[in-house]
Amino acid sequence: MKELFDIVSEACSKKVTETYSTSFSLATRMLGPSIRQDIYNIYGFVRFADEIVDSFHEYEKEILFNRFENALEEALQDRISLNPILNSFQKTVYKYNIDKELIDTFMASMRLDLTKSTYSTAEEFNEYIYGSADVVGLMCLKVFVKGDVEKYDSLKEAAMNLGSAFQKVNFLRDLKEDHEILCRTYFPNTNLDSLDEISKQRIVEEIMDNFNKGYEGILLLPHEAKLGVFIAYRYYKRLLKKLQQTPAVEIKNTRIRVPNIEKIGLLTRSYVKYQLNLVK
Repeated sequence: MKELFDIVSEACSKKVTETYSTSFSLATRMLGPSIRQDIYNIYGFVRFADEIVDSFHEYEKEILFNRFENALEEALQDRISLNPILNSFQKTVYKYNIDKELIDTFMASMRLDLTKSTYSTAEEFNEYIYGSADVVGLMCLKVFVKGDVEKYDSLKEAAMNLGSAFQKVNFLRDLKEDHEILCRTYFPNTNLDSLDEISKQRIVEEIMDNFNKGYEGILLLPHEAKLGVFIAYRYYKRLLKKLQQTPAVEIKNTRIRVPNIEKIGLLTRSYVKYQLNLVK
């Protein structure tokens, strides 16, 4: 029976989320039970694609990515895949009618990471951010609103801004690895070899603008989604604050983190604010 295979597949997606991101899995646990697994399914797919282009340095990344992309197309066409991550993802795609264009755009941005190392203009950077992050936010939004087209359209802009904010925080946090190991430069018009406070502050202000626009959408999310997304928002804002307080030269030479004990504190305070109806 395929139902049993689907259970195994979704367990794999949940395990991927919990293994690769404690912060995201913590936020996902705060989502309503009816949508929680589908977010695991989306994250598993996104994470596997990202790992191919970012982590598998000992292998032919392009060959692996091509195989993954072909398997994705077959999964969406056949509505089944022996790759459990793709099997659970295709199930969520059809359940909420996630646009194929969003998936294709995400894969196109991931493919860029195989060959493109520098984003020289704001246009290039924004296009990459849209494909690597904004569309992921839109996939999740489809789940949050349970396919409600009118609600989706009204929250689309906010979801994209939140996706952009999360991705840019990741870029600033991972500056050392991206620049020195992967030889990538995402932020345009920024000399990462000598990152200064002025350049860092410009990036922080841009991210804060994305956060402010994204927060407006959080307030309008359905009850089942609001707490989980609010917690993710609070975590990434805390990480941004730590980056803002860290000297630019140190950001380039180390990876700034939010300790687990601090994450638990954020979770507790966010939950209390939510229960007291202070998220407004």
